[in-house]
Amino acid sequence: MPPIPRSTTARKIILDCDPGHDDAVALLLAHGSPNIELLAVTTVVGNQTLEKVTRNALAVAAIAGITDVPFAAGCARPLVRSIETAPDIHGDSGLDGPELPEPAFDLDPRHAVDLIIDTVMAHEPGTVTLVPTAGLTNIAMAARKEPRIVERVREVVLMGGGYHVGNWSAVAEFNIKIDPEAAHIVFNESWPVVMVGLDLTHQALATPDVVERIAAIGTKPAKFVVELMDFFAATYRDAQGFDYPPVHDPCVVAYVIDPGVMTTRRVPVDIELTGTLTLGMTVADFRAPAPADCTTSVAMDLDREKFWDLVVDAIAMIGEPSAEVTAA
Repeated sequence: MPPIPRSTTARKIILDCDPGHDDAVALLLAHGSPNIELLAVTTVVGNQTLEKVTRNALAVAAIAGITDVPFAAGCARPLVRSIETAPDIHGDSGLDGPELPEPAFDLDPRHAVDLIIDTVMAHEPGTVTLVPTAGLTNIAMAARKEPRIVERVREVVLMGGGYHVGNWSAVAEFNIKIDPEAAHIVFNESWPVVMVGLDLTHQALATPDVVERIAAIGTKPAKFVVELMDFFAATYRDAQGFDYPPVHDPCVVAYVIDPGVMTTRRVPVDIELTGTLTLGMTVADFRAPAPADCTTSVAMDLDREKFWDLVVDAIAMIGEPSAEVTAA
């Protein structure tokens, strides 16, 4: 399979993730879109332990035929708190459902935090976008270890939070609640932050018509996504009462590809760190127009058709890599 041609204006990103069914789709979207240049993939504890999500990331790379991007493992626990994972949503492996291939290459020897720093510092200021789809531990650590990256990063487009919606508590979303101190660091740095939260991602439902479009592609990566969605649909129905599963993480990659896929509003956002009932809440202040120095925005409305077109087209663009979907 020849390399996917990249646009001359492709956005350079680092994908920080914890695969995770929707993280896997986000990785396929980033790899398959000609408008994304994937510079690095880093993993962090979240949906499952660091060991499991890192193995899952390498398995998705094998399925997609990703061979020229460094993958590195990062923080194995939150900054302060105990580890929380989500086996009720993602299963014991973090990517239950399809059989996974053996990794096709080894991890980069660097810690994910160092890979993030090295990658940002190696590129021109304002050209690298950080795309976290997990807890923000690695991103916060990178900002603290090398503060110069903050002024060099183009923006941080993250999946997390919700200005009216929670899922890991009544008011807090999983990625934020599992490491709220890291989220507090990231949201309060001076770089631009776009929060693509549950208010937006709950509009990205993998309905039967979408799954049928992906199945019709007929390739191994497409088959893999269909099997992911079958498992994801069942767990979301059982755990959270959804008729169809919301596919959160590809939404952030879609925004980087085409910001017109959703509407956003600039609004101050901060993280609750001490509330007994509100720990991890992303508190968005809509009371007045955002002040001039506000660096945070929230995603509001999704163009569902445009979003799924981007995902389906990217999966089709990947084609049929040589890696097998099932383990040898």
